[in-house]
Amino acid sequence: MTKAIIIDDEPLSRGIIKTYLKSFPEIEVVEECSDGFEGVKAIQHHQPELIFLDIQMPKITGFEMLELIDHKPAVIFITAYDSFAIKAFEANAVDYLLKPVSEERFRNTIIKWKSKLVGTSPEPVERVLGVMSSANSQQSRIVVKTGSKVKIIPVHEIRYIEADDDFVKIHTPEGSYLKNKTMTFYEQSLDTAQFVRVHRSYILHINQITKIEPYQKDAHIAILRDGQQIPVSKTGYSKLKAVLGI
Repeated sequence: MTKAIIIDDEPLSRGIIKTYLKSFPEIEVVEECSDGFEGVKAIQHHQPELIFLDIQMPKITGFEMLELIDHKPAVIFITAYDSFAIKAFEANAVDYLLKPVSEERFRNTIIKWKSKLVGTSPEPVERVLGVMSSANSQQSRIVVKTGSKVKIIPVHEIRYIEADDDFVKIHTPEGSYLKNKTMTFYEQSLDTAQFVRVHRSYILHINQITKIEPYQKDAHIAILRDGQQIPVSKTGYSKLKAVLGI
């Protein structure tokens, strides 16, 4: 028996998926969720093999929800997204159902998933997240998990981002939060007019800088509003000068 969870804010859409699944008694819907927060908890609790996931939901999106879970089930997206996104799904071996979902399309998707076991490894999900993040416009917020809670951080609240082994540490006035992403990811996805990678281990929000002082040969130190000192490499200093117009 395959455990499945439906995560969609539209009751009608969830009902249609459940109705279509009656033709596949080997798939058991163990829970329905109306938003991504509920989805994270349900996935942690049930450890399903398969989820049906809407992308555009209130609170957090389907993509943001996937970033928060450790257990990566197979994902069949339910979406009204544009054609570019659908091409990304297809290129990365993650299947999708385009709303309104027809029974024939649903049946073909399930048959395809069963025959090829699409998404049983986490790699296809990780790849599509990477593709969609790079394809989307600049990030306006970052979603992190702290214990059992989820926090949404608007990017204007970020003071700086610091490399921390295989994670990054996002520093805000309220505290610091770990995120399983790379420095390169945030260097590419944040607004380059506001965030500058000043060092291999640091990305700074330029509004936090009060002054820049020389430090050793070809290096500088950026002094932040709270007194924090951040190293600035030679390359990082050139980037800062270009953005600050100095």
